[in-house]
Amino acid sequence: MTLSPEQAIHFGPYRIYPGQRLVMEADQPVRLSRRAMDILLILLEHAGHVVSKQQLIARVWPKSVVEDINLRVHMAALRKALGDGQAGQRYIITVAQRGYSFVAPFSVEQVEQSPKNDGNEPSRHNLPVRRTRMIGRQALVDSLVTQLARQRFITLVGPGGIGKTTVALRVAEQLIDRYRDGIRLLDLAPINDPLMITTHLATLLDLSLHDAEPMSGLATFLRERQMLLVIDNCEHLIDAIALLSESILRAAPHVHILATSRESLRAEGEFVQRLESLDCPPPIAVLDRAQALTFSALQLFVERAMASHDNFELSEVELPLAIEICRRLDGIPLAIELAAAQVGSLGLSGLLSQLQGSFRLLTQGCQTTLGRHQTLRATLDWSFELLNACEQTCLRRLAMFRGGFTLESAAAVIVGEHIEPCMVFASITQLVAKSLLNVEVGDEEAFYRLLDTTRGYALEKLAQAQELPDTRERHAERCLALMQQAQNDWEQISSDRWTERYARSLEDIRAALDWGLNTQGPQALAIRLAATSTPLWQELSLLKEHGVYVRKALALLEATHQPCPRLQMTLKLALGSSCYHTQGGTAETIEAFVSAKHLAEQCNDAVGQLRAVSGHMAVNLSCGNYQMALEQSRQFDRLGLHGDAVLSLSTHRLRVLAQHFAGDQALARENAEQVIQRLAQSGHLNRFTHGFGVQYDQSVAALTILARILWLQGHPEKAWRTARQALDIAIQIDHGTSICYTLALSGCLIAHYNGDNSVARELVGLLLEQAQKHSVLLFYTWAKHYAQVINAVDGPLPPLPNTGLIKEIMVTLDNRFINHALLERVENGTAGWSTAEILRARADTLLTEDSPTGVSEAETVLLKALAVAKTQGALAWELRSATSLAQLWQRQGRFRQAHELLAPIYQRFTEGFATPDLTKVRRLLDELQRHLPG
Repeated sequence: MTLSPEQAIHFGPYRIYPGQRLVMEADQPVRLSRRAMDILLILLEHAGHVVSKQQLIARVWPKSVVEDINLRVHMAALRKALGDGQAGQRYIITVAQRGYSFVAPFSVEQVEQSPKNDGNEPSRHNLPVRRTRMIGRQALVDSLVTQLARQRFITLVGPGGIGKTTVALRVAEQLIDRYRDGIRLLDLAPINDPLMITTHLATLLDLSLHDAEPMSGLATFLRERQMLLVIDNCEHLIDAIALLSESILRAAPHVHILATSRESLRAEGEFVQRLESLDCPPPIAVLDRAQALTFSALQLFVERAMASHDNFELSEVELPLAIEICRRLDGIPLAIELAAAQVGSLGLSGLLSQLQGSFRLLTQGCQTTLGRHQTLRATLDWSFELLNACEQTCLRRLAMFRGGFTLESAAAVIVGEHIEPCMVFASITQLVAKSLLNVEVGDEEAFYRLLDTTRGYALEKLAQAQELPDTRERHAERCLALMQQAQNDWEQISSDRWTERYARSLEDIRAALDWGLNTQGPQALAIRLAATSTPLWQELSLLKEHGVYVRKALALLEATHQPCPRLQMTLKLALGSSCYHTQGGTAETIEAFVSAKHLAEQCNDAVGQLRAVSGHMAVNLSCGNYQMALEQSRQFDRLGLHGDAVLSLSTHRLRVLAQHFAGDQALARENAEQVIQRLAQSGHLNRFTHGFGVQYDQSVAALTILARILWLQGHPEKAWRTARQALDIAIQIDHGTSICYTLALSGCLIAHYNGDNSVARELVGLLLEQAQKHSVLLFYTWAKHYAQVINAVDGPLPPLPNTGLIKEIMVTLDNRFINHALLERVENGTAGWSTAEILRARADTLLTEDSPTGVSEAETVLLKALAVAKTQGALAWELRSATSLAQLWQRQGRFRQAHELLAPIYQRFTEGFATPDLTKVRRLLDELQRHLPG
């Protein structure tokens, strides 16, 4: 069959749109990995025929050499996502020794328009990919969807393994389009400290909270939001979540909460929905196979048994055995999945015998049946006892991982006493087969994860075996090794692949740092981890959080007898970057970079010196110390790094910054265009400059400064296109601090200069949002100042520092920001790029005084501004100064002199004639022309 974009293929409850690579179940998308989708489409092309493993591997991985295990993992993920085996239905079968075949009945229909894949829109929600079908809970889900409209706060309550998370996520999926501001899932499983709840929630909401009153900031943010919060696994933090939920519901009338917990939260306004077990066939009824499979517990058992054992089929003869197994497991989904995973090795009769023996031990001396908590515990105990000694040890030690982990990471943490490396893979494979370990398939490799219930059980076993301290240390060592590998890969692979590979380690890094930096932990190891993990925090724009760990690590390191200077330098550089973005050019920021430079010199580390100097240079630029920054840019040559193409390109870009802000626009333009050309030819994989103290995407940063230069040189349209290109790249790579940088230095300003007020307001809003989200207080403060002018907010202007880059930018937006300190900078020659505008603002102030001496002085000041703008190659400032001077001469009746001054400058422009400055000049020239003799 040839798959056409104009067709949809329908089988079971699914409709496949090949052109969009989209699988829909009813009106909800089923999210598959790229490889799993490839496999499905290939099997559909050859429906009814066997496709060999070799054919599939050649089509799915055409440029890679991969093992059969890769195909098996992705095939298993595809089957799970489709619920292959649901109610006995088979879609894909394994043909022994040959390959796979799609065998389900299907139909093909023509479609005029494929549906939009809105369920995948990341900004709307952060719900995980649904990897298995939900069984037996749809009526409850439908009821909860309706109830949430009336009951703003619902808690799903039930024992572990009953399916609370599955139901909550399915409810949330069905509500994706119902909440204007989206849905956010907060999983509390990795969190042990109640104080970290608001921090994690704020991160999910893209919100930066003030440390003093985080709850107040959260309430303010949510007040006007219409959204759903799904709070999962609350049982170990009940009191804190109850308080949080009550506060949110009181403050935010349009926020709804759906929580899961093993017990109710006992909070005001809470509606408790208890989850019952899946329904089992009654013991006395005589049912055939079709009738029995209408009961959800049996459906789940059969589906999971088929998934773990390809040749399993439930016969009429064995039906009573399967029914008894489900009844004995109380219809608890997790217990059923654990049991079904053993069908291949034990068979149904052997499985039932095992369960009867295990549960009989637990009920001796007790006439009552097991409670559901005990049933799941007994099932976990039974499953654990079925493992061999090596598999038991592996499961215990894997409990250290809070997030997804690779096979290599698993081996690093598991291998130790009693376990050799060669034993790990077989044990991991068995744990997956027995449903004690989940596998998540990425496009590049497989990641494993423990369910929270299983992880909690395995942690208990780890502590009982007295292996917790050693395993915890191996886990921290693995985190360190992973981050060292990440540092090396940072220069070798593209940023998106790098992030996919390492971002999932964040929860484990946090756990290792939280443990290692306390008095009981391996502090030396944790200090190195805090330093080495810097690229991860940088990529994720979590600089404020990293700064907290860095300060702790530095304090511990400096308290040692002989602190390692190289490690100290790395931490100081990380601290400098964190402080710069969260505080600006404070004493702490400067001290961090200055100390780092001294330490780098002590270590004879040229790259370290470059990072320190470049970081300090960024501080100097933000503080308005342009000549110091220019001198620092000249230090790059003295560091002798010309042989490193990446660093050479980066120092070239920084030199452009210094030249632009120091006021030499022609030289800055020449170098900026060289940098853009070099970037285009470099084929650089990673977006950052690895040797730099303050990091932004290279292309974004280069285009941002070029846009500023172009605008100053009198190319407003070209400047806006360049600024827009920089912003588009930053948004495309979704790097928060780069988005903030380009908006703050070019996007917001150029849109406003060009008179596009609606776009300027929109961009200021985006800057406020992104700066708050990533705790970039420096640019958040800038955005607040911009908003006062660009949004035309009435009332007093917010306080600004007397000098510095932001003060000078604000003068170009509004003359009222002129002050004596800025004039002093002009007098001593340190105002650089803004000199002409400061002078013009001063002249306009003098003219408002309307005194003869003021007018005379204003004329002198404007003539000086004109000369400076011309010398600097800043045509935009030349036009503004000439306009003010021409207006002055117009009032004095000096029409010809005003026209002869202004017309040649206006004629040097080739674009942007609809912008406010040029429109104003055109009107003024027309007025002056009317007063000239014909």
